[in-house]
Amino acid sequence: MNYRNDGGILYILNISFLGVPFSGEAEAGTMECAIITTYRCNARCQMCNCWRNPTKPSEEFDPEILKKIPAGMKRLNITGGEPMLRKDIHRIVEILYEKTNRLEISTNGYFYDRIEAIAKDFPKITVRVSIEGLPALNDSLRGLKNGFDRGMRTILRLKRLGIKDIGFAMTISGQNVFDLLDMYTLTASMGVEFSNAVVHNSFYFFKEDNRIDNIEEVEEKMREFMDALLRSPRKELKARVKDWFRAYINMGLLNHVKGKARPIPCGAATDTFFLDPWGRVLACNGSPEPWVMGDLTAQSFEEIWHSEQAERVREMVRNCKRNCWMTGTAVPAMRHKPLKPFLWVMKNKLRQFQGKEIEV
Repeated sequence: MNYRNDGGILYILNISFLGVPFSGEAEAGTMECAIITTYRCNARCQMCNCWRNPTKPSEEFDPEILKKIPAGMKRLNITGGEPMLRKDIHRIVEILYEKTNRLEISTNGYFYDRIEAIAKDFPKITVRVSIEGLPALNDSLRGLKNGFDRGMRTILRLKRLGIKDIGFAMTISGQNVFDLLDMYTLTASMGVEFSNAVVHNSFYFFKEDNRIDNIEEVEEKMREFMDALLRSPRKELKARVKDWFRAYINMGLLNHVKGKARPIPCGAATDTFFLDPWGRVLACNGSPEPWVMGDLTAQSFEEIWHSEQAERVREMVRNCKRNCWMTGTAVPAMRHKPLKPFLWVMKNKLRQFQGKEIEV
């Protein structure tokens, strides 16, 4: 058994990495936002049809409206589509870089030269490269020739530049779950992050037919993955602890696959919001259609956030039964209510020590 008493339990008792106190009360600087810069994409992913429904460059928001987003955000995520397709991506990064200590770019990594140029000017960025498995499978599922090669090149160039927070992101499906442990071994050995999602249906993906038929196989592989995360081989203590809590995230993903409820209620439109390519402020990216709170091209953020329309959207979130569990809303929920994931991790670390299977 590879269990180590390495001080990790004492470390997570001070859960400062989650960003909030145990009370779970909202504080300034705990809000997160994802900026959907475009629906244009050079990939042809099987689980997402945004590339079939691209926005026109002429209708995408002017980067200057991003100045209206409040400063001191906990996290800002630049996503798409493929955000590197925007010719003004440098300006977008420049404006948002000053509004948070964690500005993340989600990309397929194809345009590694453009990402490298941004990293040279903004060295504190976070980058996640979307990869769906090892080379052959990734390129097939994403419909992107040499996609794995170029994504890996992005990570290697960012490592050479000394960018600290980099890694891969994988959307788990019935087709690629068999590469899950291999991808984790690769990322852990490289010393880079590995975040996960699972196939969802929503307006954001322009899909309502994503489904997993081989649920038993998926559950088996995801359980093996969660067990590996809880036994994280990473050298740094903080990295190991992050893996432990990623196991909890994957527990929520498995629950979604099995049609179960979210382990923690959704805080969309309260703890998090999205900005779409037209400049509209949305509750989330998991709803069947966009739940629009307001228009940042015509209103201030304060007007939108405290509007009657925003309250109507929050009521829709409270009554939502979709039980999605995606990073954009799952991680903020965990920060807001950290005790539940903390206890789950502790219980399953103990079960591993006792030679028992983890409980999902």
